[in-house]
Formats: sequence, structure tokens, C-alpha cells
Amino acid sequence: MVESLDIEVLILILFLVSSLVAVLGRRFRVPYTVGLVLAGLVLSLRSPIEVEFSPEIFLSLLLPPLLFEAAFHLNLEQLRSNLATILILAVPGVILNMLLVGVIVWWGAGLAFSIALVFGALIAASDPVAVVGIFRKLGAPKRLAVLLEGESLLNDGTAVVIFNLTLATIAANSFSLVDGIVEFIRVAGGGVIIGLTIGWVISRFIARIDDHLVETMLTTVVAFGSYWVAEEIHVSGVLAVVAAGLVSGSIGSRGMSPTTRIVVFNFWEFAAFLANSVVFLLIGLQSDVRSLLTNWQAIIWAVVGVLASRAVVVYLLSNLGRSIPRNWRHVLFWSGLRGAIALTLALSLPTEFAQSRETVISMTFGVVLFSIIVQGFSMDRLLLRLKVIETSEGRMEYERRHARALATRAGFNHLKQLSREGLISTHTWENLRAIIEARLDVLTTEVQEVLHAAPDLETQELVTARREMLRAQRNSLATLRRDGVISDMTYEELVTEVDASIENTLDAWEQYAHKNELEDVCQLMMVVVQESDLRAAMHALSNRGIYSTHIHSSGAFLRQQNHLLLVGIPEGKLRLAVEALRKSCKSRVEYIASPFDEIPFGVTSSLEVNISGATVFVFDVERCEVI
Repeated sequence: MVESLDIEVLILILFLVSSLVAVLGRRFRVPYTVGLVLAGLVLSLRSPIEVEFSPEIFLSLLLPPLLFEAAFHLNLEQLRSNLATILILAVPGVILNMLLVGVIVWWGAGLAFSIALVFGALIAASDPVAVVGIFRKLGAPKRLAVLLEGESLLNDGTAVVIFNLTLATIAANSFSLVDGIVEFIRVAGGGVIIGLTIGWVISRFIARIDDHLVETMLTTVVAFGSYWVAEEIHVSGVLAVVAAGLVSGSIGSRGMSPTTRIVVFNFWEFAAFLANSVVFLLIGLQSDVRSLLTNWQAIIWAVVGVLASRAVVVYLLSNLGRSIPRNWRHVLFWSGLRGAIALTLALSLPTEFAQSRETVISMTFGVVLFSIIVQGFSMDRLLLRLKVIETSEGRMEYERRHARALATRAGFNHLKQLSREGLISTHTWENLRAIIEARLDVLTTEVQEVLHAAPDLETQELVTARREMLRAQRNSLATLRRDGVISDMTYEELVTEVDASIENTLDAWEQYAHKNELEDVCQLMMVVVQESDLRAAMHALSNRGIYSTHIHSSGAFLRQQNHLLLVGIPEGKLRLAVEALRKSCKSRVEYIASPFDEIPFGVTSSLEVNISGATVFVFDVERCEVI
């Protein structure tokens, strides 16, 4: 409700304030969302404007673009590889958060136990928008960002469902564990199904048209339509938007032209920026400082409860999923900010909670302000202190030179395409080509100079290139299966090889990324491998950065064609090589060596040549050269 200004003027003022905060935040290195909340607090103290924060408006208008944009840009492959950890944090983690926070505020703040559980449910979901922005700015590890964003996207839906179930249980004055689980599965699963269905249907339609305006509009329909349809049939609209965004980002974007992809990405980046600006300004504007001071004791207990429960969830439950580095766990703990979802749920409390409603809302605002201002403001320093992000001048210079080279290459390829299509004359193209090619040569040389001066950067680029190669292989295999070139059985076998390489062997391969490390080869391995296992063995060795040479051979005693691989083994890596062969060859691996040699683990030893799968001969060498 606006008393002295029209709504249009107020919106323009909020947009102007958001723009100024963005500029000043960049100038003084203040996180954008923290600056918005502080600006809102200042406006609430010095301005007579009162704004009514309608939960329905936020949920239906502001939440879908925030969720859709985050899910649309989430890396599906990394999400899949970390899904177990994310689900543990987002489902049982949210439930444990609710219970721990409820018990702490019930014991410390003196709330009724039912009210304490309601507060625990509404405050359980994290909203690390400010942290994600810092991650992107500083260049945090992608997996850490995926863990944080994935947990946030999924636990929003979990928290909303649990909050509504808690309210329904209190209203009915009865609780059934079985009924609660069934209802949770219905609401959450129904939302995911609705989102996947709408996202897939619209993505298939997008693939058949080429109009960037229409395709952008269709993604808007997906974002808001999935939420509306899910809410109409009483399932989770939040999870529907998340599922639709994941499908649209992974499937829909592949069917877009380059122009459409740029337009869509820019549109949703602006939509998320706009929604974030409104949300965090409203948080500041809606904060009643006098009410916060009145309920300061309850707020302190709420903050303690939120931090304590977050610590338990991160440090305990994260051990159940894929391994997470210790310093990453510290970041995940401190990045558990609370935001707009918690405020929306608090403001949507029914009138039955009239006696405790003001206290709960004050506690929620207090937790949100603490998390955004204190935790959000200190996050960048924490990342640097824990050495999660280590910046260097060499890295920055490499990024600058590499970006210039890539941008110039993109412009060159675009002009080449225009020339092929006859949109620019041959004379113009020939003149420009000579100039741009000379520029590209200079830029390429500059990039190589930086890489040669910083071997670590060169290794990172090599590992990144290998990872992208493996991902391209996986996409190619999926295309071959979809087109009927290979069967599902062959696809599953080959994609398992690629996935294992992506997941498990990057560190080992990185150690041998440089050619000069061949000097460390101290043993020569001769592997007699059967026809059926040849390719798998070569892939397994290559993915571990171990060089091999294929020599065609034959032997009647094998009763089938066989092959010989000459493999250079660096010092201390014999076990790694034999283990790679053991896992890649369908039959057992026979290791032929002196009876006095150490036998690698998991490998049978015999001096009898009983061929089955692969037979390995190992010799010591004094020097190895690649010719």
C-alpha cells in the first residue's frame, strides 16, 4: 500500500535505487544483495513510504524468475554427479534443520512447541543468492557452486511443502507419519512431474522454430506456467519451476540458434536481476527496527538455532554423499543464508497464530538480516582465507589474453559464415581475413607465452580440455543411441567408460599432462590383450595419463586375434596401470613377473601364460623417448 506516491513512481524509484546500489557496490566491493538490504533499511527509517509485502505476489511473480534462471544455468552433468549429496542436504537436511531449530527456540525463546516447529519449518531453507553472486565474481570451484545452488533450489521446495504440512498438522491437531510421508511424496513428486512435462514439451517445440522473440516468450511461459499449473492442482509450484528450468536449460537450449541462446540468456539474467532487486529492497523496507529491538532475545536464539542446525546438517550429513573437502564444508556452513522464501512463509502465517505471529515475523526478519549482512558480507574474505579461491596476476593475465583470442576467433568465424552465405562480398572478406588472421596469430602467441610462464595454468587448461573432450564423447554417444546407430546395451557400456574417466581419473591424468614428464618412465609394460578388450584397455590407460603404443600381432595359441600394447610406466604407477587393465578387461589380468617382485593388489600372479583378458609383462628401463 502506498500513501504518498503512485505505484508507478515507487517502482521507478526502486529501480533507480537498485541501479545506484549496483554501481556503488561494485565501486566499494560490497555484495549487491547486501547493499540492497542496507538501502532498504535506510529508506524504511527516513521515508514515510509503506509497502505491503504480499506473499502471493512474491510467490507468483518474483519467485519463478529467480528459480527458473538459476535452474536454467545449472550444469546438469555436475548436478547429476553431486545429486546424492544435494538430495541429502535438501530433504533430510531440511527436516533436521526444522527439528533442531524448533527445539532450540522452544527451549531458549520460550515459544510454544508447535509455534517453534512452524518457525523451524519456514526458516529451514537456505537462500544463498548473495553468495552465488560472490562465487561467480571471484571464480569459485564449479562443483562447490553447484552444491550450493542445487541444495538451494531443491530445499526451497522441500521447506514450502514441510511448512504447509506442519500447518495442516497443527490445524488438525493430529499427526500421522505415514500420511505425512505420502503427502510429501505427492506434493513434491507431483511438482517435479509437472515441471518436467511442461519443460520437455516446450523444449521440443522450441527445437522446431527459429525466432528468438517467440522462443524467449516460450521460456517465460515455462517458468510461470509450470508454477501456476502445479499450484492449481495443489502440488509444489517451486519444485515444478526448478524441474522445468533444468529441462529447459539442458534440452531446450540445444535446440536454439546462437542468436536465440544469447537473447534468452540475457533476458533471464535481467529478469533475475530485477526480481532480486525488488526482493532484497523489500526485505529492507519491511524490516521494522523497533519490533526487532523489542524481540532481540528471541532473535538471538533464532540465529543460534539456525547456525547450530546448519553446522549439524553440513558437517554430519555431508559425510553420507560424495566426498567434500573440509574447507568446502566450512563454506557450505557459512553460506546457509536465509532470504525471501523464509520471509514469505512467515508473512503468510494464518490469523490463528495472532498471538505469536509478530514474534515469529520479527525472528524471521532478524535471521534474514543477520545472514545477509553478516554472513553475506564476510563470504568473500572467508573464501580467500580458506584458500578456496586463490587468485594470481598470472591467472588474470591469462584470462584477459585468452578472452581476447576467443572473442576475435568468434568474430572471424562469424564473418566467414557471412561470406559463405553471400552477405558480404568476397573482396571485403579477403581484406578482412588477412587483418584478422594476423591479429589471431599475435593473440595466440600471447596466450602461449602466459601458459609457458605458468605451468600450473597450462595443466589446468589441458585438464579442462580433456574434460570437455570427454563430455563431447558422452553427448556423441547419446546422439548415436538416439539415431539408432548403437544399441542401448552398447551405449550403457561405453558411457560408463566415459563417466568413470570424467569422475575418477582427472587428478591422475593431470600429473602427466606435460610431455617432459615422460622422462619419469622407469618401466616398460608389454600387454597382450584380446581383441574384445583392446579398445577398453587403451581408453583406460589413456584416461589415466599413461602412454601406450599399439602393435599388431597374432598368435595361434590364443585361438583368436590378439594385440600387443607397449606401455610406459612412470615410477610408482605400476599399480595404477594394472588396476586400469583389471577394471577395463572383461576377463582376469595375468601379471607375469619375477617371483620376487611385488604383486599389485587385486591381480593374480602366475609364471604360466594362461591368457584370458590381458597378460602383462613388465621390464625395467633406463630411458624412454617418444618418436
